[in-house]
Amino acid sequence: MAEIRTETVAVLGGLLNVRVDVAGTGDPLVFLHSAGGLQWDPFLEGLAERYTVYAPYFPGTYPGEPNDIDHVEDLWDAVLAYDDVLSGLGIDSTLLIGHSFGGMLAAELAAHKPERISRLVLIAPIGLWHKDSPYTVADWTAKDAEGLAAVLFHNTASELVKAALTPPDDEDEAAEGLVQFLWTLGCTAKVIWPIPDKGLNKRIHRISAPALVIWGENDALIPPAYASIFGASINQAEVCMIPDCGHVPPLEQLDALNSAVNQFLD
Repeated sequence: MAEIRTETVAVLGGLLNVRVDVAGTGDPLVFLHSAGGLQWDPFLEGLAERYTVYAPYFPGTYPGEPNDIDHVEDLWDAVLAYDDVLSGLGIDSTLLIGHSFGGMLAAELAAHKPERISRLVLIAPIGLWHKDSPYTVADWTAKDAEGLAAVLFHNTASELVKAALTPPDDEDEAAEGLVQFLWTLGCTAKVIWPIPDKGLNKRIHRISAPALVIWGENDALIPPAYASIFGASINQAEVCMIPDCGHVPPLEQLDALNSAVNQFLD
């Protein structure tokens, strides 16, 4: 296991501190987590064997600091906060990976400061909305944990998915985990409700980094049709579809995800 340290970076003119998990050695790679929160999973563990991985917690989602979300009023605050995180960490240029909600933030950051991003990987990102391809679950940010899990995962035979869906034996620990999960969904939903289209379609053309868009062919949460939409919207984009996979490739099809990401980053 990689040795993980947590750094604190002041953002938005000192109004807010963002916590960042850091592990590994090598060139910088920034990972932006999904709406469910940051989990140091085997995907990040593998990346830390090749890069210095920086994984920020979205404000309000770091355990014990729920009120930090009060300082983020909209999506633009979030994008500027992450730009400040890069500056605070001394990162002038980085590889950038984002999953789902984090994919939207990664795309926004790459459009806002294209010179800072050397390569971009978007794993089932949100952020674009087309009326002919509405999200399969329109109220996905309002579902409870069980309801959301039912549409998140397709490959439930994966051992990583089974582990993620198995609550702790301790009832208090399980309850605290559920509260943290639902609060995290609320924090991320604050900047995307009611639909996650805040104008990215008017900015996405600014992305200059080579990009890889990855999607599970069986995604029941966000229609796989958006893979080609994102691919066509970014100037230098490849699209990779992963079979027998829903919305969470890091847990459902880790080997296929690693193969695609490593080949692209190399």
